[in-house]
Amino acid sequence: LLRPGRFDRRVIVPRPDIKGRRAILDVHVKNVPLEKDVDLDVMARGTPGFSGADLSNLVNEAALLAGRRAADTVTKDDFEQARDKILLGSERKSMVLTDEDRKTTAYHEAGHALIAKLLPNSDPIHKVTIIPRGMALGVMQQLPSEDKYGSSQEELLDGICVACGGRAAEVVIFNHLTTAASSDIKQATRIAKKMVCEWGMSEELGSVNYSEEGEVFLGKDFGHAREYSDETAARIDAVVRKIIDEQMTKAKDLIVRYRDALEVLALALLEKETLEGADVDRLITPFISSGS
Repeated sequence: LLRPGRFDRRVIVPRPDIKGRRAILDVHVKNVPLEKDVDLDVMARGTPGFSGADLSNLVNEAALLAGRRAADTVTKDDFEQARDKILLGSERKSMVLTDEDRKTTAYHEAGHALIAKLLPNSDPIHKVTIIPRGMALGVMQQLPSEDKYGSSQEELLDGICVACGGRAAEVVIFNHLTTAASSDIKQATRIAKKMVCEWGMSEELGSVNYSEEGEVFLGKDFGHAREYSDETAARIDAVVRKIIDEQMTKAKDLIVRYRDALEVLALALLEKETLEGADVDRLITPFISSGS
């Protein structure tokens, strides 16, 4: 709220940290009967990035799940399912995939999981599933182990590599491309562009801000203008392409090297449909230890 001379205050309302999330959960579970296995400290730690509204929704969804079971108390499993619904989307149980689609999805998500497990700067894996959720046929979900307020260049590059893992697995295993990588490509491109244009993480272009800024009038960017030349725009495109291509090559190399681990993960997904982070660790660790 900025009005010099009368009222001039900049009020910042960030998302709550772990202590804030714990306090918010305390408020919302006040009238909700909880089972003894529910640990709100663990739940607060496992919901980084959640807003107060998200946490309220989490408690409501967990209570609804308990109500559908005609249970007297809300359990830890109810909270876990509610969190997955918020993070990953609702399960589309009525959607029946062909055997070919299930197999492709299993290898695609296994590719994401394998790369996430292999890279040192990647967030821990929370869950991998080939049950359709929201608009996706499958999901590999990561959750940071603690609240993060910034990212290093190494973490961002590893994030792009993880996003490339699904398509890399498709290419190595099936030697063809599918539309499943659409959101992955969008995510990788967004990160790479920000690295180049906003965060100065490109040797070719230096520590210069190339983001396009402009005034928004009635919801439309009539004042949206680029403040650099066509030559610079072409260089930005080339550097973004180079970043993504390098990480795609890295993902393919890792898939080829640890193909046996990929096969084990994919077969486990085809059998169980959903793997927890601990399951992925158990299946992959022997291959990482042996280096193949």
